[in-house]
Amino acid sequence: MIAVKNAEGVPYDAPGHVGVFGIRKIAADQAKHFIVNYSYFLPNGGCTMGPAPWERVYYLMSGNMTINGKNEKHELGPGDLIYIAPGEDRDVVVTGGKVAEVLVIMATKE
Repeated sequence: MIAVKNAEGVPYDAPGHVGVFGIRKIAADQAKHFIVNYSYFLPNGGCTMGPAPWERVYYLMSGNMTINGKNEKHELGPGDLIYIAPGEDRDVVVTGGKVAEVLVIMATKE
C-alpha cells in the first residue's frame, strides 16, 4: 500500500503547460502502471494543443476548464471527469477566473 498525506508529494512542472504547478503524489517508480498528480491550473493557465503520451484522466476538484480536441470541446466543472486516450491531441484552458484544482491520473504502461 501507498498512503500519501495531504501535504506530501514532490513538486513538478508539466511540459507544454503555462500557469500550472502541481504535486506528484505517486511517481512511476512507486506504482507499476500509473502516476498521480494534484495540479493547480491558475486562471487563464492551461496547456497547448498536442498529444498526451499516456492515457490520462482529469478529475476536476474545483474551478472550471475547457478541454479542446481536434473536433470536440468539453466544458468541465467541479466533479466532472474526462478520459484522454494516448496520442490524442488536446489543449486545456482554465475558465471562470478561479484556480482549477485537478486530480490527474496517468497510465504509464498497458
